[in-house]
Amino acid sequence: MIVKADNIMYEDEQIIVCHKPSGIATQTAKLGQPDMVSSIKNYLKTSYIGVIHRLDQPVEGILVFGKTKESAAKLSAQSMEKLYYAVVFADSAVVKAKDKDYLKTEFTLVDYLVKNGVDNTSRITEKNDKDAKRAELKYRILKVAEEDKDFRNLRMLTEILLKTGRHHQIRVQMAHAGMPLLGDVKYGSEGSMRKSLEDDIKEVALCAYSLSFLHPKTGKSMSFSIVPKGEAFRLFLPFTP
Repeated sequence: MIVKADNIMYEDEQIIVCHKPSGIATQTAKLGQPDMVSSIKNYLKTSYIGVIHRLDQPVEGILVFGKTKESAAKLSAQSMEKLYYAVVFADSAVVKAKDKDYLKTEFTLVDYLVKNGVDNTSRITEKNDKDAKRAELKYRILKVAEEDKDFRNLRMLTEILLKTGRHHQIRVQMAHAGMPLLGDVKYGSEGSMRKSLEDDIKEVALCAYSLSFLHPKTGKSMSFSIVPKGEAFRLFLPFTP
């Protein structure tokens, strides 16, 4: 049983908002593998639950589901605000070259991604690639790990605002920008993987910590947030970005 009272952040007749743990799929076709959709159906004792958006299996975060087809359709038509925390690993020269006052400065990444369905990865490609999809995000560097401040390699807490929702988008774009996420075995660099091993980080250091949308029936603005539980985020406790 994945979904229980502790995981449910909000529920009414139209929607249910849940905190998805890392390591659990949003939805899967694999028999015997637990996922959020199946668990919510069991919890609600219903045959229908509307999937509005997904999180990668290794990623912790907030998900909203529609309880009715009408609610799901209205939620899907919205542009929700999705904010993430990620702990990245970077060479200080790469970071400081961006801006002398790089802490809290907002940066934008625009790339073109193509998905490889065979190995379930995505990569940066050229704009004119026929399979390319535009990917945009904005990010801010919030904190540098205290013990790293005098060293060349930095572990940093970043806040990311997704403007598009591409496959593995944050992980691919941040890695391409020289800031791979800790714990990411698919897109991590040699340095980030070595540091992840040293810090015993076994999960992708990414959390969908904030979700904002309009209620599908009342139109009321709703916002939800969580504090990440992942090991990498412990570097920044007490967690006050």
